[in-house]
Amino acid sequence: MTKWTITPAAGDGPYYVRLAEAIEQAVEAGAIASGDKLPPQRNLAYDLGVTIGTIGRAYSLLRERGIVSGEVGRGTYILGQDTTSAPGAGADHFSERYAGTRHEEAPRDKLRLDTTAAPDIGQGPAIGAVLAAIVTEHPLEVASYSRSHPAHWLEAGQRWLSRNGWSPAPECVVPTHGAHAAALAVVSAVTAAGDRIAFEALTYSQLSRATRLIGRRTAIVACDEQGMVPEDFERVCAQQHPKLAFLMPAAQNPTLAVLPEERRRAIAEIARRHGVWLIEDEIYGVLSEDPTPLVASFAPERTFVVGGLSKSVAAGVRGGWVACPPHFARRLKVTHKMTTGGISFVLAEAGARLVLSGAADEIRRSAIAEIRERQGLAETILAGYDVASHPQLPFLWLKLPEPWLSGTFKNAALREDILIDDEDEFKADRLERTFHRVRIAFSSSGRREVEAGLRRLRRLLDSGAAGYGGED
Repeated sequence: MTKWTITPAAGDGPYYVRLAEAIEQAVEAGAIASGDKLPPQRNLAYDLGVTIGTIGRAYSLLRERGIVSGEVGRGTYILGQDTTSAPGAGADHFSERYAGTRHEEAPRDKLRLDTTAAPDIGQGPAIGAVLAAIVTEHPLEVASYSRSHPAHWLEAGQRWLSRNGWSPAPECVVPTHGAHAAALAVVSAVTAAGDRIAFEALTYSQLSRATRLIGRRTAIVACDEQGMVPEDFERVCAQQHPKLAFLMPAAQNPTLAVLPEERRRAIAEIARRHGVWLIEDEIYGVLSEDPTPLVASFAPERTFVVGGLSKSVAAGVRGGWVACPPHFARRLKVTHKMTTGGISFVLAEAGARLVLSGAADEIRRSAIAEIRERQGLAETILAGYDVASHPQLPFLWLKLPEPWLSGTFKNAALREDILIDDEDEFKADRLERTFHRVRIAFSSSGRREVEAGLRRLRRLLDSGAAGYGGED
């Protein structure tokens, strides 16, 4: 038995939602104090006569709302709610709301299977030579602020973003500090506080959190194994009137869905009919080499195409670009400066030189070859389980067998010294649907370490949740 139980809030909604609301109300009323530890999930489930999964979903919802924080091996604790006292009060509450479920500071000695940065294929010396040349040849530019965008920076962006018969005009290209900075600059340029932005239910959620941080609201569009569902996009546009929609058509993160051409055409037409701007994120497109025409081909007047070097060349270079509809480049240049502090000459020049010299493409091809080898290892080691994957993309989307929950499996993996991402990391907003999946990435550690980690995860899966003795 637990030290206390709490009665779910009255109503017709899902039990776990009403339970989370009751706990939140108790915290607000002071019945449960900051720092209190919630009962272990299995104990509370026994007391209330429900499944552990129901309690797990309630706790996950509380975590998403910034009410609690979970610590592996220690339990789930109420976060501080008083933000009016000493400086720094409420910082944990803020972090829980916007940081997601991934470790910001990765625990030491853990295998990182939670990041999709470009694999190390020996690109360091080539990048080092480029950086050394820039410092030698441009000492004044390195020492000062960048106040202009040289033509070759725009040419590099044009070359890197051009795919499948679509190519932006150089004057429509803006260099950025990566694809995330590019997308956030677009959000800042074409929306205002209070506007809604449409996201797929599962997506690159760091952008959805960033947009909420600057006062935008989220509209969720249904997705399936092929990506965003046009009919639901039409419904959201008609009912919630979003100003902007974010898409990853070439390779969706984390589901790996590739949006078919007919859906791209439909979404472009729906966006045109409802006056919705589009961000087409191509960060994985240069790896997947998907031949489908870009959404920008069907709606060039309203589509911003963003891309960068982080997944295919080197994440530390922070090279990125956004291709804008006509007459928007100046606005994007200003908003990128306002949201980032201004472009780094060293990084922008390095990205341009890597692309224009052909070195970026050489590294990209080597990265694809390495990813293929690792993806083959993952397919072999996890054979028999439901896995969505792509031969040229550095992660997979694993369906967990019964009775595993996403968060529980993530915690069990951590006890095996492995960091992976649970499904909550990719939810654009609060969702009632549970997918029972985790994302496992395999690009940022050595191949042997990745193989060993995948084998440990396989043993964990085979043992079943009964073999995991962890606390909530």
